[in-house]
Amino acid sequence: MIFDPKIIGIGQSKYTRHPDESDSVHNFMRDAICNALEDADLSHTDIDGFAISSFSISPDSAIDIAWRFGLSLNWLLQDTNGGSSAMNMLGHASRAIQTGAAKNILILAGDATGLSGYAKIANSYNSATRDHLSPLGHGGPNGVYSLVTTRQMEKYNLLKSDYANLLVNQRTWASKNPNAVYKTPLSHEDYNSAPMIADPLCRYDCVPVVAGAFAIILSAEDNKRLEKQVRIKSFFQSFNYDNQEGDGTSTGIVNFVDKLYGVAKLSPSDIDVFSIYDDYPAIVLAQLNDLKIIKKSNIKEYLTKTSEQITPVNTWGGMLSAGQPGGMAGGLNGIGEVALQLQNRAGDRQVNNANYGIVTGYGMTLYRYGGTVSAAILEGV
Repeated sequence: MIFDPKIIGIGQSKYTRHPDESDSVHNFMRDAICNALEDADLSHTDIDGFAISSFSISPDSAIDIAWRFGLSLNWLLQDTNGGSSAMNMLGHASRAIQTGAAKNILILAGDATGLSGYAKIANSYNSATRDHLSPLGHGGPNGVYSLVTTRQMEKYNLLKSDYANLLVNQRTWASKNPNAVYKTPLSHEDYNSAPMIADPLCRYDCVPVVAGAFAIILSAEDNKRLEKQVRIKSFFQSFNYDNQEGDGTSTGIVNFVDKLYGVAKLSPSDIDVFSIYDDYPAIVLAQLNDLKIIKKSNIKEYLTKTSEQITPVNTWGGMLSAGQPGGMAGGLNGIGEVALQLQNRAGDRQVNNANYGIVTGYGMTLYRYGGTVSAAILEGV
């Protein structure tokens, strides 16, 4: 018998740029778990599967965290793939539900590294970064993606100012998200006059590191309190698709984009809302282009459209405004946001008549740009 996995619970802790002594990763995770369980109308004793991703729980591992939160399990997973971890966990958990390995799976991610802790992680992210980039004082991922952004600008004839609309629109969405760390509206002038971090990346192009946690619950059963159930219509992934020999302006989505829509029996125009992993604006545009949302690869034309003409992207504000808790919980945020939209539970930022959404994960900068990417089409029925 094949079971049908549904997203039935969503929970988030507070996000903060400046955690205090009481703001441990375990406390953030506790709050996200409790909120997700309440949303799903479940007890922790109902959870029989658990997936976690975090930079901050070391030396603990998944089983230690499960024990700390009183979880007795049939299925367990720990993922370490950064910006793709949330989607990886969703894929593995979905297959576990389908095969009956677990009935209710809690998917959890969060971090509380602080700025200095995050810098340490960034400088030794993998052996290539530690041995070849860090000794150069490369500036972490900002330095790497400044090069990718420059290549994208040259390839598609973009100006620095062209990126403003994307950031302004996401900040507008963030103003309606009570959990976002930056809710003040952003103007084009604000963006264009912002200080450079790694040319051409300015302050607003770089994700703010926050402390916090996010959780979703995937289940074989419906949440009967919800107006609509959210199912995974199509799911594909690609890992190291070009062996780091490209220019970084395209992602592994090109390997599976036709299958993504084909399995779902949908076209790009059928998608109502997007959560695109947004560690940098250039990567949002690369993914939208690969997903065939940007017509004929005309990124410049896409960026000049008004917010009313653009399909809603990152309606929670994205990590660029809501914050990036290690990258891992940020990926779960995107999944949770699309689920809320499809369930008509997104409050002031609700998109009208949202039936289908796309979520992505992108990450694990191997040397020059990310080596992992995932995309899923979610359906609300």
